[in-house]
Amino acid sequence: MRLRYGMVFGQAATAVFVRYVLGVDVPLAALAVGPALVGASNLLLAARVANPDQPHRIAASTLVAWAFVLDTLCLTFLLMLSGGPTNPFSMLYLVHITLSAAILTKRWTWLLGALSALCFGLLFWIYRPIAALEMHHPPGTANLHLVGMWVSFAVAAFLVAMFSGKISELLRQHEDSLLRMQAELAKKDRLASLVTLAAGAAHELSTPLGTIAIVAKELESFAARLHAEGIAEDSRLIRSEVERCRDILWRMSAEGAEPAGEASETVAVEDLLGEVGEQIRQPARLRIVVEDAAALPRLTVPRRSVQQALIALVKNALEANLEAGSEDTPVRVSARRADGFLRFVVTDRGCGMSEEILRRVGEPFFTTKEPGKGMGLGTFLVRALAEQLGGRLLFESSAQAGTSAILELPVALPAALEAESHT
Repeated sequence: MRLRYGMVFGQAATAVFVRYVLGVDVPLAALAVGPALVGASNLLLAARVANPDQPHRIAASTLVAWAFVLDTLCLTFLLMLSGGPTNPFSMLYLVHITLSAAILTKRWTWLLGALSALCFGLLFWIYRPIAALEMHHPPGTANLHLVGMWVSFAVAAFLVAMFSGKISELLRQHEDSLLRMQAELAKKDRLASLVTLAAGAAHELSTPLGTIAIVAKELESFAARLHAEGIAEDSRLIRSEVERCRDILWRMSAEGAEPAGEASETVAVEDLLGEVGEQIRQPARLRIVVEDAAALPRLTVPRRSVQQALIALVKNALEANLEAGSEDTPVRVSARRADGFLRFVVTDRGCGMSEEILRRVGEPFFTTKEPGKGMGLGTFLVRALAEQLGGRLLFESSAQAGTSAILELPVALPAALEAESHT
């Protein structure tokens, strides 16, 4: 549409310039018909663009093709009134053929090529001659035909280069978006396979855990009859750990693995971090800092999922401190508001991460831990949760200076996700 508006302006400006500046006798009133038709058709296209969601009988590509047909006929009409085949602007036929090759089907490109050839042939038989454009001109005067050929070539080259460049840019953007989409689909496929594996493991482990719980209960009853308090205490510990394993398996099960399965709750930041501290069970190795707690808004999120995400980041930080020999240095967990988000920062004093590791951290099944100590899924799941909630997970690190894991979450869930969680 912008290109066609430019054509209307260019045609009108050229006719006025030739008539009043160069003094060439051209019928301005008749020449105005062509640009008027192109402008009127563009108004119809504008109405179509303004209502893209409404059903239309004519497809967009077909509409563009007929617009090119109209442009070709209007250009032929203008050339007939202004010198016919001697008018150097006949080169502009190539512009529409080039544009059709870029955005239309091969069939339409051939049809426009044939129409342009037919129209250009008609110019040899039907046209209004202009003396200044004839090849023979008085000596000592500029050859207007040759000058016009140079100008028309420059205009055609500019239009083709501009439009082709725009099309190439859009194609590159489209390709980049496809690559990003493929990467996201690969992540989702891996996550889906992980959920299936976790659900199967949860169902398989439920039976032996149930057996352990029953045996522990019988052992506790037997110890009570013998007044063996130590054995009874150990039995209660086994049962509590079994219950904890059952809770973990519930979260791994098909019901607990669904992102929309947990309804969002409104929770205070201090309460959320307090629950994280209770789960870690190592208060001396954890330091929680909430900056200006009274001014922080309450967070509306799936409470348990966010809690587990923060616990995963804290455990990674504790392990980093242990590997660096800084187990006596507490991991710092801070929370503050930043640009409409709540930012949780988990900082360790480990060995830090290299640039290569920083680029790959968060990929599924990528880990720097020794075999058997990690699968490389914790950070991946935290990042997946953050992106699902409309936030993000970032890492800042430098060698021998520790790492900061930054979890940014919106104060309220996006409307679509909020509606989904309530259903």
